[in-house]
Amino acid sequence: MIDHIFENPEAFAHEYRATLEALVGKDFRDCSAQDQYQALASLIGRKANREFAASDSENKKSNKKKIYYFCLEFLLGPLLDNYLLNYGVRDTVKQGLADMGIDLEELIAQEGDPGLGNGGLGRLAACFLDSMAAEGILGFGNGMRYHYGLFKQKIVDGRQVEVTDNWLDKGYPWETKHPESSVLVRFGGEVVRHEDEQGRYWFTQEGGELVKAVPYDVPIVGYGGKTVNRLRLWSAEPAHEDFDLDAFNAGDYAKAAKFRTDAEAISEILYPNDAGEHGRILRLKQEYLFVAAGLASIIRNYKYDHADAGWDRFPDFVGIHTNDTHPAMCGAELMRLLVDEEGLDWDAAWDITTRTISYTNHTVLPEALEKWPIETFRRLLPRLYMYVDEINRRYVESFPRDIDNWQEKLRNTAILWDGQVRMANLSVICSHSVNGVAALHTEILKRETLHDFYELAPEKFNNKTNGISPRRFLGNSNPSLSALITSKIGNGWLADADELSKLSAYYDDAEFLDAMSASKRENKVRLAKYVLEQTGVGIDPDSIFDVQVKRFHAYKRQLLNIFKVMSIYNRMLDDPSYKPHKTTFIISGKAASAYTFAKEVIRLINSVADVINNDERVNDYIKVAFIPNFAVSNAQLIYPAADISEQISTAGKEASGTSNMKLMMNGAITLGTLDGANVEIAELAGMENEKIFGLKVDQIEAMRARGDYFAWDVVNADPNGIGRCVRQLTDGTFAGLSGNFNQIYDELMGNNDYDLVIADFASYVQAWEELTASYDDQRSWQRRALHNIANSGHFSSDRTIREYATDIWGLN
Repeated sequence: MIDHIFENPEAFAHEYRATLEALVGKDFRDCSAQDQYQALASLIGRKANREFAASDSENKKSNKKKIYYFCLEFLLGPLLDNYLLNYGVRDTVKQGLADMGIDLEELIAQEGDPGLGNGGLGRLAACFLDSMAAEGILGFGNGMRYHYGLFKQKIVDGRQVEVTDNWLDKGYPWETKHPESSVLVRFGGEVVRHEDEQGRYWFTQEGGELVKAVPYDVPIVGYGGKTVNRLRLWSAEPAHEDFDLDAFNAGDYAKAAKFRTDAEAISEILYPNDAGEHGRILRLKQEYLFVAAGLASIIRNYKYDHADAGWDRFPDFVGIHTNDTHPAMCGAELMRLLVDEEGLDWDAAWDITTRTISYTNHTVLPEALEKWPIETFRRLLPRLYMYVDEINRRYVESFPRDIDNWQEKLRNTAILWDGQVRMANLSVICSHSVNGVAALHTEILKRETLHDFYELAPEKFNNKTNGISPRRFLGNSNPSLSALITSKIGNGWLADADELSKLSAYYDDAEFLDAMSASKRENKVRLAKYVLEQTGVGIDPDSIFDVQVKRFHAYKRQLLNIFKVMSIYNRMLDDPSYKPHKTTFIISGKAASAYTFAKEVIRLINSVADVINNDERVNDYIKVAFIPNFAVSNAQLIYPAADISEQISTAGKEASGTSNMKLMMNGAITLGTLDGANVEIAELAGMENEKIFGLKVDQIEAMRARGDYFAWDVVNADPNGIGRCVRQLTDGTFAGLSGNFNQIYDELMGNNDYDLVIADFASYVQAWEELTASYDDQRSWQRRALHNIANSGHFSSDRTIREYATDIWGLN
């Protein structure tokens, strides 16, 4: 038994020292901080794995339904501190280490960010795993084990430079490899028809490339330590050791190892550049490998655990949730396994499949819905394509012809059309539930993006507003505020974030509000230290921290943010009497490597920062800090320090957002459009406690329908405001670091300001000025911040998961 070592600091220190010295082979005083971290992670990992094994055995007896969450990303972030909190042993461990002269915070800092995700999709998946374990749900993640993450972002001459993210270079102490559970996955080849003497026929896929998918399991510890689930990550290896000895002896080492290189490339990197055919094929291989291996593993376990239950009970014991369209092949692959491998007839298999699979949509943008050329799909996955084709054929045949405009509706909802496999349509057709991730997003899905599907089967559609883990994004991220909250309402909020509403009793408590202010400043000092270390930019903790941190995309409008900064700078130079409230503009995020417009916006931000941060005329009032390589670890420094939460996407474009929730939970005030979950934030915390600006969805729709918006007219009507900012893209004002910004100019003006940056500019700047003007009344500001914290419990991922469990997965 291992639990006894956490009973007191002395027992822990004794066991930890023995573990450390056995692991490293030297006295603990001679060990590096990385050695000490590895030993502590090993000790916690042993506890988690033992408890998973024990609970797995009990769960098999209980016949509880298991939920398998398929996602191409799991942005876990560092796990050590989170597991210490969830197990409730952080104080014991900290004291035991201190008695040995070891600083727990230094050990926590040794852990890097696993390169298993990129943005909100992967972080949501990680929060959901945390919440399923916290809620006692048997929830298992299924994803890819990338050898390299997306990339590490460096800024060189203002430009984003992508550097290899070799996150496994020091090993990963949380994972356990299970080669005995490997699955063979076949790509290419041909489909062969077989027939016996009785006229029964079947098909096999033969030839092509055979790859071995090897699982690595990571324990997921729920709060309170009662439930430990598992994230299963698949790594690609060659199925056979076909080492070419002749080529090696001839000196052609690349050819000798080609079999291994080709197989391992599948799990080498997150989101390979799919601008070319080779990249697209690699991406499709990734998507199929983790789907095929995951489903084969589920089928294998079901047959072992429920040998007497029969296949019709499969949906009673198994739920498969597909997060976005990357796992869209789950439906067709489950059909293939049930029919080809298990011998079920089509109708029985289809009933099982549609009762088992559910789908979450994450975009309202039709152009962002994943599609694959039919020829590419059929060539790489010939047998699976036959199932996709048959599912589509039956869908088309059964499509109602007695409804208005049925031809157009069929065209919009068919899986195969215009030479493409439409993955969102495959996902909807194979699922019994389709959900959006914020109230506004779901309404747009029903009204526009998936409207024809909604009309055909409205009962399938529901909303599940996203959530975040309060353990990580308040408990781990913000120790000072967490301690203050717990001192007043107890620590029940860690298990039930709705208890944060008890903080409403302190809206007018001067002592509590002052303590909140002190906590905020402590966090700002911490972030300022990090910014100085990472960028060399010194920022003032007593300035307003205006924060926008998220993936770079045109509709998220980081361009609007930097235009605001440029206009403030211009006004200060034109009018020396104009003194804005002292503000530090903090921006962070990555642009996809092939997304040149987003990368240009990053270059613009850094070029503007270079000019402003080196101009003594304005430095007493404004600074700009771009924090490179945004990740969970530095996000946990940024969220607690923020005063203003920039959520400025074009209304109707953001599905939900979760940075808005994380910033809200840490007491930042939202400056945003009525988009995504901003709508619900404003409703819950009170519109008076946020600052909302800009065009609303219905206004944008009406404006586009009229066709009477012309960006040039707005630019010309405001020559010293947005007009000047637009001109400065090409007139050399901010070109000193790396040149002008003609591409941004051409994209903005050539497309008539598609994302309405120019249209919303005046409203945005006015809202910012009004919001920052209110900062001097700190009592009022902290009261508004507390309204946000007290109402943020609704955005706990625990609440979201409870809704999934009841409404979608059929759990009691």
